[in-house]
Amino acid sequence: MSVRIQLDTPHAHFTNLDFISGRVYLQLLHDESVSSIVVKLEGESKTRLAAPRAGFNEQPDRKKFELEFHKLLYKVAEVFPSPEVKAQSSATAAYTLRPGIYEYPFNFKLPFNNDCSSTNSLYSNLNFAGVRMEFARDTDRHVKNTLPPTLTGLRGEASIEYYVKVTVVRPQFFRENRRARANFKFLPIEPPRPQNRKEETYARRQHQFTAALLSAPQKKGMFSGLKDSSSQVPSEPPRFSVDARLPNPPILTCNEPLPLRLLVQRLSQSPEPVHLAMLQIELIGHTHVRAHQLSRQETASWVLVSLSNLGITLGKSSDPVGTEITVDDKFWKNVPLPNTVAPSFETCNITRTYEVEIRVGLQYGSSKKPELIILPLRHVVQVYSGIAPPPSLLAAMANAPVTPAKSSNPPRTATTPFGHTPIPTTPMTPSYTSHPPQVGEISSASVGDAAPPSYEDAMAEDIGPVDGRRRTYDVAPPLPERADSMDGKGVLGQNSSNERLPP
Repeated sequence: MSVRIQLDTPHAHFTNLDFISGRVYLQLLHDESVSSIVVKLEGESKTRLAAPRAGFNEQPDRKKFELEFHKLLYKVAEVFPSPEVKAQSSATAAYTLRPGIYEYPFNFKLPFNNDCSSTNSLYSNLNFAGVRMEFARDTDRHVKNTLPPTLTGLRGEASIEYYVKVTVVRPQFFRENRRARANFKFLPIEPPRPQNRKEETYARRQHQFTAALLSAPQKKGMFSGLKDSSSQVPSEPPRFSVDARLPNPPILTCNEPLPLRLLVQRLSQSPEPVHLAMLQIELIGHTHVRAHQLSRQETASWVLVSLSNLGITLGKSSDPVGTEITVDDKFWKNVPLPNTVAPSFETCNITRTYEVEIRVGLQYGSSKKPELIILPLRHVVQVYSGIAPPPSLLAAMANAPVTPAKSSNPPRTATTPFGHTPIPTTPMTPSYTSHPPQVGEISSASVGDAAPPSYEDAMAEDIGPVDGRRRTYDVAPPLPERADSMDGKGVLGQNSSNERLPP
């Protein structure tokens, strides 16, 4: 006996409201007794973290792991026997199938929200790590939210998977059931976007160049006394500010460029203009992983723009104080987010958040060794999938008041914030003397106290699949589990924190 699943794949990935269909192929070489053939649509979120050693007496090769498992999606369809045959048979009936190839179609509709089971099956809670068998304890911490995207590449610490599984149930106790599984990628529909209020949120830093550069002695020539006194260097060192502005609220879209504006403002008079020498734009993703009382944060980054030795003049030396110079967006307007960036999400035991860091290098002075300063600017952003909800769904939400989704467990008063990731070291240019930036002002406009609207599965029963543009999404390939098994070091040398939370 052999069984396999063939999925109909009209898209590279599936999303909410999609119908996922396919066929089960059962091949028999001789007569077989079968009780039923069950097809399941499942989604699961798994985390596995190592607890710190209790003391020196504990053996170094024995580590305690905490596993947390959530069944985010669970739908069942029995494709054999048919309802008519089953109605005329007993509950323990078995059916004999002749040799041949049998084909059974199936069809599911993907919902909006997750539906975590309060109790998981024994088979789902088991995990095999080498020769050891580990068991995931049940948890009462559940968060009802939009189904998260497929997530892999965290070396066994966390994963979110979606698949269709078929089980051929045999009546004989001594003959095991046959199973087959087909994985698929999932990318959720983005939340309803707020109206464009034509507002911007900004991160700002100010810097005053050193006075030593301006007061450097110069050689006196024969006609130095004939120079106009107006060309003398002012006593106050030149001062500039840099703004990195994003729409408010700051939302990025998968596979689309950043809606970024860079502004440089002159805050004092200066005899020479300032130059843009370096520009780096980096998207930083924080994955917060939780396994019962343990937590961990993994950080990954995607460098979108990295340019140096630009030498672009910003404005003129004769510009009055308060002049704003807009940096040309040609450096980033054609650079989309990589297709491996998952949208922001929160589920029961895994959360993904993002920041954008813009590093602007300003250069001042025309001497042989001008002054260079690198100003880091950082925004906390949300990343949307770019799959717009159908207009009929937005109309249904507008006509019916929807209560924001709440967690099914009590308020998380015992949950401490995940570890803060320090700002990475500012890159320096070896040929110049770099100075630490002054403390800048980071501000953003208020987004409002009202919670964003959420989707409900009830209003989507009669709404068809999304008929529009879909973004490309390519999950990272699974990485082999680390030999140290989460002993406090980060994945691939990245920042991480592993701490025990209070009960």
